Amino acid sequence: MEKDFSQFDLEKTRRALELASFGIGRVSPSPLVGCVIVAQGGETVGEGSYIYENVTHAEVIALNQAGEKARGGTAYVSLEPHAHTGRTPPCTDALINAGIRRVVCPVEDPNPLVSGKGFQVLRENGIEVVTGILKDEAAKLNEKFCVWHQKARPFVHLKLAMSLDGRISLRNSVSTSLSGKESAARVQDLRHEHDAILVGGNTAFVDNPSLTDRSGKPRRRKLARVVLDNRLRVSTDSTLAQTAKDTPTIIFSASDDARGIANLEKLGVEVVRLNARNLFHILNELKTRSLQSVLVEGGSEVAGAFCDAKLVDKLTFIVAPIVIGGSHAPLAIGGNGAHSLDNAMRFRDLEITKHGEDFEFTSYPQIRDEE
Repeated sequence: MEKDFSQFDLEKTRRALELASFGIGRVSPSPLVGCVIVAQGGETVGEGSYIYENVTHAEVIALNQAGEKARGGTAYVSLEPHAHTGRTPPCTDALINAGIRRVVCPVEDPNPLVSGKGFQVLRENGIEVVTGILKDEAAKLNEKFCVWHQKARPFVHLKLAMSLDGRISLRNSVSTSLSGKESAARVQDLRHEHDAILVGGNTAFVDNPSLTDRSGKPRRRKLARVVLDNRLRVSTDSTLAQTAKDTPTIIFSASDDARGIANLEKLGVEVVRLNARNLFHILNELKTRSLQSVLVEGGSEVAGAFCDAKLVDKLTFIVAPIVIGGSHAPLAIGGNGAHSLDNAMRFRDLEITKHGEDFEFTSYPQIRDEE
């Protein structure tokens, strides 16, 4: 049912979305879900956030807090309650049995096992279901989960740090740190949101990065590190290889260097014999490992390959107020590029945020009708 929403409904739905966000880094490959139970008189009597390891869903946590006060009340839920038995019994049953008379929820769950079925069951049991409230905010909160189900692959977020003139390092790909400390902290928050981080073999070779989540925030599982490295440039002495037994590290490579592969595997690196240029197969491999989202951090050719393949779901540029110049300093986006302006990637919903002296530009690709 679509209608104008009261200020009270908006307030409680925002709270449900806030509660859902407490699960960032701790629910994948499940969705972020929050729930608020309001008694008939308008008092908030229960709240819940879903955390994967805790198993119990947000609705059940909130209902348990509310007890008998839930009877005749309203449940504000950030995502459609499920009506099937998975790791837990149906949340719709819990709402029905608790005597809830009204459910306010922004959007359907994109999971085919759930989508629309939860709302249907609630309505069939005489519960008023209000949908569409803050739907854009709710969809954005669960954008990774939505792409996971709608496109049957991990969500791809391309993030690059660059100068004002679009350079990502000095000439000859010298390892270069362009961002200030505030932007560096922002990058750690971005890493915390994702299941995996991905770079090319050249970036891994030149920068010798650790590619870890240093946000300090709790997460369900360690950030998986993915390297596209057909030339197998990652050495056994690299930070990635030396820490592979502690942090999941996956290298995709078409190399036939059996000895090099064996030496990396002894250190705990998982080497997948797959052409690193085949991004569709790589994303499918990551999906089989239940990695719901991937933060792509470069370099230039990897970024260009994802753009050429139209496999970017979200784009973030962090721009430092400097100009590098020169014809040999690598640009942010390599690859084949657009053949015409009509073919160029266009973006929507641009957000601009300042971090210290740097600026963050975050946006989403426009979906053309022919796609």
